[in-house]
Amino acid sequence: MTYAADRIEEEVAYLAYHFHWGMDDILDLEHADRRAYVARTATLVERAEAGR
Repeated sequence: MTYAADRIEEEVAYLAYHFHWGMDDILDLEHADRRAYVARTATLVERAEAGR
């Protein structure tokens, strides 16, 4: 099973936007670690938006 290129691009863009990390640094993360960062960041963003 392969991971869709568009999904990887979304994850890279999301993490780069929020953490200002470079693409190489993000792509160097293991898949599970990258997904965990995306999930945790999404939770933080949702909490921040709910507090507005």
